[in-house]
Amino acid sequence: MTRKKTIRDVNWEGKRALVRVDFNVPTNEDGCVGDDTRIRATLPTIDFLRKHGASLVLMSHLGRPAGGPDPRYSLQPVAKRLSQLLDVDVRFPCAVTGPHVEAAAAGLGPGELLLLENTRFDPGETGNDSALSAALARLGDLFVNDAFGSAHRAHASTTGVAAHLPSVAGLLMEKELTYLGEALEEPERPFIAILGGAKVSDKIAVIDQLLQKVDAILIGGGMANTFLAAAGCHMGASLVETEVLDTARSLRSTGDDVIQLPVDLTVADSFSADATSRTVSVTEVPAGWMALDIGAATVAHFANRLAGARTVLWNGPMGVFEFPTFARGTNAVAEMLAGLSQATTIVGGGDSAAAVQQAGLAGRISHVSTGGGASLEFLEGKLLPGVAALDDEEA
Repeated sequence: MTRKKTIRDVNWEGKRALVRVDFNVPTNEDGCVGDDTRIRATLPTIDFLRKHGASLVLMSHLGRPAGGPDPRYSLQPVAKRLSQLLDVDVRFPCAVTGPHVEAAAAGLGPGELLLLENTRFDPGETGNDSALSAALARLGDLFVNDAFGSAHRAHASTTGVAAHLPSVAGLLMEKELTYLGEALEEPERPFIAILGGAKVSDKIAVIDQLLQKVDAILIGGGMANTFLAAAGCHMGASLVETEVLDTARSLRSTGDDVIQLPVDLTVADSFSADATSRTVSVTEVPAGWMALDIGAATVAHFANRLAGARTVLWNGPMGVFEFPTFARGTNAVAEMLAGLSQATTIVGGGDSAAAVQQAGLAGRISHVSTGGGASLEFLEGKLLPGVAALDDEEA
């Protein structure tokens, strides 16, 4: 992958940085930020720019407002939380663009910050509207993209503005591209991938790519049910994607010893937190019961395969980890990764990142990605529009 210029390659003294961040965070009914993990993840970039004499205009989307302003999706609580984290005033003009926004941006001094209102309050954002891109570009001297979680979307604030301004990666974007890029291009071996989540269909392209690069793929979660059904196991009432059974068989025959499936499962008589459950062999799922987690023997099997690994990539939970009874497999994988002190461990965003945070183990993982959808597309080998739009590093 071509390396991209970063904020380290720019003299920021007296410059205004237009920074796309990922502040798509949960907010509570009382108007406060529920989880500030993504806000904290951008602080190194913000601190770097402020220390080097830049003023900052920050922009982000939040949620999916229906084509216009909606107070439920305002970034005002985020501006308040960011002010607390930085211990500085973060100006909030209550709009995305307009003369008063341009005046507020022009009035910023070195180290001062302004956060625009939710970019999706302007319908031109998701359509990558050229007029909105140009209006946003007028707010800065250079564009910084630090929102890896939105890099797979060609929107006005992720790719459109890059057509108008010199464009570089922030420190978080750089870290994402370094970890994910090196894992795919030059992994230290053995290189093992752990894939989970509900559906095989969501990850066929990822498995295709990884089969060419890894030493083993350990598969759990709902997607394991489809592979097991393709191998002839009767899966009771478990989620099975019958339309991709042939694809699963084909991937398995290509992967042969590479793809490793569960040997036992925790099954339940209904899809609920308090369902009756027991652990059975994959060949003994009772009629009417459903697999909701991997079993203890599978955890031991996966631990055995992970022993000695030097690069590990994990994307997707091993079961319905929202229910404590069926979170054991996912939590065990999180513990395994945290214990691999000699390996580079990468958690690819989404539910697996949430599981690692929930278990309090994020600090013992080499890299926890902030982008679920973006990391999946990256692993599929796709060129992310938000990355492609950044200026290439000079040879």
